[in-house]
Amino acid sequence: MSSNDLQRRLGYQFGQPALLRQALTHRSHGQPHNERLEFLGDSVLNCVISELLYARFGGGNEGELSRIRADLVRQERLREIAESLELGACLMLGEGEARSGGINRPSILADALEALLGAVFLDGGFERARALISGLYVPLLAGIDPDRHAKDAKTLLQEYLQGRRLPLPVYAVIGTSGAAHSQTFEVDCVIDSLSVRSRGTGLSRRAAEQAAATRALAQAREAAPAEGERKRRGPASRRREGQGGTGGSQPEAGDDQPKTHAAETVRAAGR
Repeated sequence: MSSNDLQRRLGYQFGQPALLRQALTHRSHGQPHNERLEFLGDSVLNCVISELLYARFGGGNEGELSRIRADLVRQERLREIAESLELGACLMLGEGEARSGGINRPSILADALEALLGAVFLDGGFERARALISGLYVPLLAGIDPDRHAKDAKTLLQEYLQGRRLPLPVYAVIGTSGAAHSQTFEVDCVIDSLSVRSRGTGLSRRAAEQAAATRALAQAREAAPAEGERKRRGPASRRREGQGGTGGSQPEAGDDQPKTHAAETVRAAGR
């Protein structure tokens, strides 16, 4: 697909074609490449998505809006949009990167889309970039269900541990497999204080960490509540122990008082 075809798909015609060329140039191909434009486009994208969510969800709090935004700008979402534009067919890659399937690599597609947005911002200004992003995100924004965007597993695990004043988990990549453009990651999540170690796999490091965190949270809930329950029972148990035995001893002590009072009454009557 030619750059002209891409511009028709975007609904935007560049006044400075050099910016478009740079946005489509991977660093493996040469200079000037698109990494600086990617940096700029990332910021423009986050700003526009934040504005759109702010207007769309008037009742959403900061945490909810941040989680929805994070989902909308993550690599997988950007890859989907890039593929819908057939952006990979326009990329200029080095020979080795092209042979290894770089035009289909999620990270390259996502970065190129951000670079393209940065190029539009420089070429046409913020309003043109905003209009382009809004158009690209129409189907994604229409399908947002705020209830579905619950806290992710890593956030839930962190909050669970913080609520119990336990150290945060440690994540470590223990291996990768597959071709460079479609790797599978294996990640361990370790919580030493609870003797928890879980493993997750995914097509990205983030996805593998989330899978590991999901399993770790389940294990932590099995381990930590037992400790919490022991602490809740502890004071009551100590009180019972301080009163000289099992709970059954209390009624016996209480029963003695009426008996003693009755005996004193009989003796008083005899006197």
